[in-house]
Amino acid sequence: MKRSIIACFCLFLISLVDSYKILGLFPYPGKSHYDVFHPIMEELARKGHEVTILTHFPPKKAKPGFSYVSLEASSNKTKDVVDLSSIPNLRIVKYATPFVLSSIGWETCRNLRHPNVKKLLESDAKFDLILVEQFDSDCFLGFAHHYKVPFIGLTSHILMPWTAARIAIIDNPSYIPNHFMDFSDRMGFVERVENTVAYICCTVINHLFIQIPSNRVSREIFGDDVPSSSEIAANISLILANTHYTLNRPRPLPPSYIDIGGVHIGPTKNIPKNIEKWINESKDGVIYFSMGSMIKGHTFPEHKKQAFLRAFGRLKQRVLWKWENDTMPGKPDNVMIQKWMPQFDILCHPNVKGFVSHGGLLGTTEAVHCGVPVVVMPQFGDQHTNARALEAGGGGIVLDFHNIEEDTVYRALKTILDPEFNKKAKQLSERFRDRPMPPLETAIYWIEYVARHKGADHMRTAAVNMPFYQYLLLDVIAFLILALAFTIFIVYHTIRITCGMCCKKTQKVKKS
Repeated sequence: MKRSIIACFCLFLISLVDSYKILGLFPYPGKSHYDVFHPIMEELARKGHEVTILTHFPPKKAKPGFSYVSLEASSNKTKDVVDLSSIPNLRIVKYATPFVLSSIGWETCRNLRHPNVKKLLESDAKFDLILVEQFDSDCFLGFAHHYKVPFIGLTSHILMPWTAARIAIIDNPSYIPNHFMDFSDRMGFVERVENTVAYICCTVINHLFIQIPSNRVSREIFGDDVPSSSEIAANISLILANTHYTLNRPRPLPPSYIDIGGVHIGPTKNIPKNIEKWINESKDGVIYFSMGSMIKGHTFPEHKKQAFLRAFGRLKQRVLWKWENDTMPGKPDNVMIQKWMPQFDILCHPNVKGFVSHGGLLGTTEAVHCGVPVVVMPQFGDQHTNARALEAGGGGIVLDFHNIEEDTVYRALKTILDPEFNKKAKQLSERFRDRPMPPLETAIYWIEYVARHKGADHMRTAAVNMPFYQYLLLDVIAFLILALAFTIFIVYHTIRITCGMCCKKTQKVKKS
């Protein structure tokens, strides 16, 4: 009898909880991006929502509450290895990055033709809400039009230059660095000029090489009546971004932008015994060295690798180096190499004193969360911006990879190992973690908020749908200039006529 009462009570509680059908669209084949989004989808399923995920990375065994639309068989795969020796030290590379992204975006759009996508669209599936990544393509925004439901944008990094406008964020190039440049939020005159030019270039490239192709493919799949991607994007309810103002620098944001920086970070786990022993036995602490999942350590140019090895050999600290080869010739005794290491768990170990990184946002966020200072060697994409933001926040220093020598590496390492620098990194960590709610709970709250209210139009400013000339007050400025010119014209001629009449009267008096 008691069990029946308890069961009925549980069913009653479950009936009070709203359960929504949620579709997650993650067509970009970047594993690091998906690693940010998947914890959100898992938590939604754990809370009782029906979750469907379109992804290149479905699990081998489906979990309860999930269904997957697999793109795994697609030929659209990102390059697994970035060769460090192949990245040129040229300024033009930063301007070329949007072109590279647009070509990847075109490949992402082709996933709309995948048989599993076609099967989903032809099914009788219904959804209450759509979550879609905001990155290099807007083709998949057509799903929001197809299902006639509200949608939320997710981004695993700082906003792309072309994403901010869809929720009317002001990307003022005087202090907001372009995604692909290497500026902080404090720029000199020349930097502001270049930053402005970079923003203009990104806007043009986005329109010509991302929006136009996206619209063409979208009409092919969703029909000729589908609105343009920019029109659909203007109806976005929210953007949940893997950023936080303490790390990525403050900027004015509307209510429809929600910081969830560190959303992928969970509780620490046990470190493998051999690594833990190596860390614990180092009385002077440990430095962790990793260039992420795409950049492999063995692609280091030989002279740069030797510069690091010689610099490490001069330190009292031990070094953990994520190295994909079985051996490392010339390795000093205080360096341990391993093909894979649990990065977050290592960074949060109290005896880890520093981190050498490429500046990827996930690793940077983990280092800030754990309070570990970083030597950053950015290579491409947003890594330069991440590095400068981290440096400005006191959490690390930037080391120019193309000018690496033993002494520059050694000085950089000694800088972050200084107790005063370590103190700044701890303070940044405290600010980063001090929030009303953890980032995952924040993300879930706002997703359920949009689902409950069937959209969040009330959180979007009127600026979203304004023509650019109204948004920038160009019509008002033109009117005021004309009004001022007309006023000056009237005043000038009034004074001229008055002075002329006075002169004539004076001449008449003299003649009399």
